Amino acid sequence: MKSGVDVLNPGIPVFRTGIVRAMRRVVIVGYPGVELLDVACVSDTFDAANRYGANPSYGIEFTTLGAQPATSGSGLVLAGQHALERTKGPLDTLVVAGGFGHEQAAADPMLVAHVRRLARESRRVSSVCSGASVLAAAGLLDGRRCTTHWVVAPSLAERYPRVEVDPKPLYIKDGNVYTAAGVTSGLDLSLAFVEEDNGAEMARAVARALVTYLQRPGNQAQVSMYVQAPAPENSVVRKLVTHIAANLGEDLGATALADRAGVSERHLTRLFLDHIGRPPAKYVRETRTEAAARLLTSTPLPLSAIARRCGFGSAETLRQAFVGQYGIPPSRYRNLT
Repeated sequence: MKSGVDVLNPGIPVFRTGIVRAMRRVVIVGYPGVELLDVACVSDTFDAANRYGANPSYGIEFTTLGAQPATSGSGLVLAGQHALERTKGPLDTLVVAGGFGHEQAAADPMLVAHVRRLARESRRVSSVCSGASVLAAAGLLDGRRCTTHWVVAPSLAERYPRVEVDPKPLYIKDGNVYTAAGVTSGLDLSLAFVEEDNGAEMARAVARALVTYLQRPGNQAQVSMYVQAPAPENSVVRKLVTHIAANLGEDLGATALADRAGVSERHLTRLFLDHIGRPPAKYVRETRTEAAARLLTSTPLPLSAIARRCGFGSAETLRQAFVGQYGIPPSRYRNLT
C-alpha cells in the first residue's frame, strides 16, 4: 500500500493501492434515545478512513424503523437515511448503537427481527455500548462472550443467561460478532475495524487525525479502578483502599495490611471479598498494575523505574502482571497509546 499527501491537509498521508474496489456498506441502526457518540464514533472513524484512501471505501448508512428521525439522549435529532425494514444485504458491517432507549429497542419485535435478518447478510456484526441488548434480544450473542457498558452489564447478564457478559474489556471479538463497551469505546472498535481492513499504518493515521489513542487495546479495562463507585461502605476496607493507592511502593502484603487494620488475615480476606469482590493480594496487584499503566502513558520513565514506583519487585514481575491483566506486555501498551 503506497501513501501520498492529502492536498487539503498537507502532511497527512493518503493511502492508495492503485485498484479501486467495491464499497464496503456500513449500516448503523438507531432508534429513539440513541446515544449520539455511539453513532458518531463509528461514522466519523470510517469517514476519516475514506479521506485517507480506504480501499474499498466505506459507505455509511444510518437506519431507523420507517426512516423516522431518532431523537438522541442529548436531544439532538438524527435523520433516518433509510428504513431499517427496507434495508437489504449484502452488508460489510452492521452496527447497533446504544443509548438510553436500548431497552425499548430490544423489546421491539420488528426492530429485533430486522437486525437478526441483516446479521445473516453481514460480513461482521457489532454493537456499541448498550446496543448489545438488541444483539442479545436477536439471539446473536447466545453462546458468545461479549461486553457492554459497565452499568448495563449486570442486567444484560441476568436477562440473557446464554450470553457470557464480560464488563471489563473495551471491545471483544467472538467469531464475526464484535461488541464494544461504553460510548467512546466505539471509537476503539472502529479503529480496530480500519486496521483489520486496511492495515495498522492507516489505522494510526486515522487515530492521529481524530486526536485519539493509537489505539487502546481491546482488553484494556473500560473503567479505571480509581473512578469506580461507590467507595467501600466498610470503614476498615475504605481506609485500606486509600492507604494502598497512596503507598504502592510499600509492603502491602496480607500481614502488613491486617496489622495496619488491627484484624486477622482471615478476617481481612473476608472483608475484601465481601466489599470489593476480590482478596487483598489480587486487589493490590490490580491497583499496582493500573498505576503502572497510567505511568506508561503519561511519563517517559523506563519500565524498571515504573516497577519500583508501583511496588513490583522487578520489571519482569510487572511484565507478568501486565500481561495477565491487559493481555499485552507493557512495552506494546505504551506504543499503542
